[in-house]
Amino acid sequence: MLIGALITVTAGAVILMWLGEMITERGIGNGVSLMIFAGIVAGMPMSLAQLVADWSIEMLPTLLVFIGASLLIIALVVLVNEGKRNIPVSYTKRVRGMKMYGGTTTYLPLNVNPAGVLPIIFALAVMSFPQMISQFWLDSPNSILASIAGGLDALLANPWLYSLVYFLLIIAFTYFYTAVTFEPDKISENLQKSGAFIPGVRPGQPTSQRLNYILKRCLFVGALFLGFIALVPSIIQGLTGIDAFQFMIGGTSLLIMVAVIMDTLRQIQAQMKVRDYENF
Repeated sequence: MLIGALITVTAGAVILMWLGEMITERGIGNGVSLMIFAGIVAGMPMSLAQLVADWSIEMLPTLLVFIGASLLIIALVVLVNEGKRNIPVSYTKRVRGMKMYGGTTTYLPLNVNPAGVLPIIFALAVMSFPQMISQFWLDSPNSILASIAGGLDALLANPWLYSLVYFLLIIAFTYFYTAVTFEPDKISENLQKSGAFIPGVRPGQPTSQRLNYILKRCLFVGALFLGFIALVPSIIQGLTGIDAFQFMIGGTSLLIMVAVIMDTLRQIQAQMKVRDYENF
């Protein structure tokens, strides 16, 4: 039965990954993020119905606190996702015939958090994997596996330890994803080929090192900010001790929803500009 469950979960994960890749290639937005967004939105009507069924006037102060926290998280997510560090870039002057080209100055924008919401998704997946394994082994006839599963389950039940590991994983995945997707050497090479340079920095390897230095400083702030935002619902829940309105924030559900909506709107605007550039 355990092997069958593992095969089913693995096959379902592969199919979902394939569907996400198809949405990314042939649609708009990140496919996996959109599927997670759809799953979150689909569960909200049931949570709202449960809230209405359990409603009492004593819940009003807690409801207001969670609504305020939700608005705070939305504002912080927008601030982090839209934050950019503009690096000045100048183009050399070139004379062709009787005309002079170049000599202009523009900016190379670096996002404070280039990874977006993906570090949170990765961290949640990593944190849920040990819990799933412990649940499988908890009723195992082998006493050693059962005791290990029980200890692991009790360890993850500690909210302070869980929050600390979750926070560190978000920071680690933010750096890891950015290191995979952002290539300072390639950007430096493209700038050099187009006759562009950062004022005061030599082309080539010095430009790459400068970009890497600026990115790490911005990424440090973005990663800490993202980890803090992800822990805000847990902090509020620990202070109030009430979980009835968690759907209002949904752990990191609200983070994912806001980030996915902003990214999808940005890609829609880009597609509109490409198809009808003259009107813009």
